[in-house]
Amino acid sequence: MISILILTKNEQKDIVGCLESVAWCDDIHLYDSYSTDDTVAIAKKYGARVTQRSFDNWAAHQNWGLRNIHFKYPWVFYIDADERMSPELIRAVQLAVQQPGAQVAFRVQRRDFFMQTWLRHAQVSAFYLRLFRPEKMRYERLVNPVSIPDGPVGAVAGFLDHFPFSKGISQWIERHNSYSTFEARQIVDNRRANETFSLRQAFTAADFNARRYHQKELFYRFPMRPVVKFLYLYLGKRGLLDGRAGLTYSLLQAIYEYMIVLKVRELERGIYSTVR
Repeated sequence: MISILILTKNEQKDIVGCLESVAWCDDIHLYDSYSTDDTVAIAKKYGARVTQRSFDNWAAHQNWGLRNIHFKYPWVFYIDADERMSPELIRAVQLAVQQPGAQVAFRVQRRDFFMQTWLRHAQVSAFYLRLFRPEKMRYERLVNPVSIPDGPVGAVAGFLDHFPFSKGISQWIERHNSYSTFEARQIVDNRRANETFSLRQAFTAADFNARRYHQKELFYRFPMRPVVKFLYLYLGKRGLLDGRAGLTYSLLQAIYEYMIVLKVRELERGIYSTVR
């Protein structure tokens, strides 16, 4: 009843654990951006079907995959290589698709781990749309895309475990350097296009994803955003209760936000002409 979609590029370190967590499924699709390591070979060894496409940006890449990959089943569960499905989540998604009612997508709760610690508090959001009908889902934004379901959304129990630092701090910083470039480009593009923003919808929109979009646009208007983000995660979200991991993660997120601020300034001054 459920197909699996895994997006990858050079994920040989993490892919085995991911594949083992979804081994219950007989229709696993590896959507790969031309890895140069053993990611594809490992996936094929586990029986996954491989589709390759050059990466351009997150929304375009994910939308292409949903429209062009031939899934065996009507429901798709999307997972990254550094994520693992818990046994409780597996049972919950299998039950959900048996009687979905009018739902076209289901939200799951993700647990982020850092320094052997579950970041219970130092997260902007722990809920993501990962189980869906592919024809009813699309994505927007160049990076950290917003999921846009065409229909009602439900929720399932269990956890999706995420290990974003599995390859070390250096790799996390390298990846977020790339993300910050896309984020800066998205901000500048929105400003040039005069994208609409509603303060009211940032707090009252019934749809979670619409609310998240307007909250992002509100956040981009804050002065001293890196400081605001640190205070929000560490004090507002009570990241301090996550101990040293919560403090370190909140600081890393503030640094990431400052990278975005600097790159927006460069883009607006015409220093960057393309996103690499």
